Parts: sequence; structure tokens; C-alpha cells
Amino acid sequence: MAVLGANGRMGSEAVRAVGAAPDMELVAALGRGDSLEAVLDAGARYVVDLTVPDSTEENVRFAVEHGLHAVVGTTGWTAERLASLDALLAEHAGTGVLIAPNFALGSVLASAFAAKASRYFESVEIVELHHPDKVDAPSGTAVRTAQLIAAARSEAGVGPSPDATVKQLEGARGADVEGVRVHAVRLRGLVAHQEVLLGGPGEQLTLRHDSFDRASFMPGVLLGLREVAAHPGLTVGLDGYLDLGL
Repeated sequence: MAVLGANGRMGSEAVRAVGAAPDMELVAALGRGDSLEAVLDAGARYVVDLTVPDSTEENVRFAVEHGLHAVVGTTGWTAERLASLDALLAEHAGTGVLIAPNFALGSVLASAFAAKASRYFESVEIVELHHPDKVDAPSGTAVRTAQLIAAARSEAGVGPSPDATVKQLEGARGADVEGVRVHAVRLRGLVAHQEVLLGGPGEQLTLRHDSFDRASFMPGVLLGLREVAAHPGLTVGLDGYLDLGL
């Protein structure tokens, strides 16, 4: 296993988690400026990318071109970038890539539960709360959750959430992600938290997940590494490796 972004907060956790896993061997831990060739020199067969949006696409393409399975937690994967990666993977049969907006198993489950529940409620909105050092908003997890909710509601024939707003300060109603409103909070002391608010006549259902420490992401990273070879091609979302039965 090779960890890219090993000096970052998530990367350092991954180094510890992979190093402690009895069925894995950490052979390379690369930081900013290190050559990707070191991954090949070390004999790695799997790569964990926890770098930055500016370099993640190059890193993953390098892995695929050299037949390495990749588990990716870095944000910045647009629809165009995903389509390009999918085309590249079609040329490298047997190589698997997992791109996961969130590795916390509780968060993945909460998003899946929210999508299922959203079919039965008139209104739905998302509030995501993170530390102020996070550079993207809304979070990748919130965008993924909104997309899952939008798909579930469309399939069930549920219309948009009612909203009579005609006057507002810019941004007051949050971001519109495929028809689902997403609100981002940045506050010192937080790590990673998300609430999905579902409302119907006379009732409200709130699904909340909290990560208090980045160690909460490591079981999902390890699960991804153990499963990625069995799922050739591109998988977006750790839920693709889980038998949710929903």
C-alpha cells in the first residue's frame, strides 16, 4: 500500500491505520513534492490518495496507467473529470478506483437512509458543518447526499420542496444542488458533521452524523482498500461497496 498526502491530517491517520492493519503492508508514504515513481519503486499495488484537488487527478491517472488500484478521498472530482477517468479505466481492464466523498461508515449509512426517507416527505434540506480550514463548500459529502436524495425523489415522482421565498440576501437559502438546498457552516471546534432535515405535515425527521475525530474515517478507508480490486472500473461513493439492502 502507498499513501499519497501522508503528511496531511487525513494522510497521517491513513499511514497509522494501514500500518496497524494485520492484512496490509505500508510500503510508501509520499508527501508534497515527492515523485510518484517512488510508489512503483516500492512495489505498491494499491494507492490511497488523500492529497489536494489540484493534484488528485494526475495521481489517480498515474495509478491507473500503471495498473494500481486506487482509493481516493480527495475532493475536486467534477463530472468531466470522472468521465475522463472512466474512459481511462476502460483501457485498463481489471483496475479499480473508488472515489469516496466520505469514508465514515456512519455518514455513508446516514446519506443512504436520508435518500430512502426523502421519498416520503414534502420538504428536505441539508446542513453541513465543518472546521474553518476546509477549503470547499458545500462539502463533497453534502453534494453526494443531495444527489442521492434528488435521484430518489425523482424516481418516486416527488416534486421540489415548497418554498415561497421571493426576497432574500444572496446565499440566504444556501446552495441549490439538483433541487436540494444545502447550507454550509464553518466553525472552530467542529470536525465533520451533517444534518438532513425532512419535513411533512405536523412532523420532522432529522438524520445527523458526527465525526469527532479523523480516526472515524479509517475503517472506511481500510474497507475500500480491501474491496477495490474486486470492483474493477470506477465506483463513486463507499455505498457502492456496501450491501445496504435499501
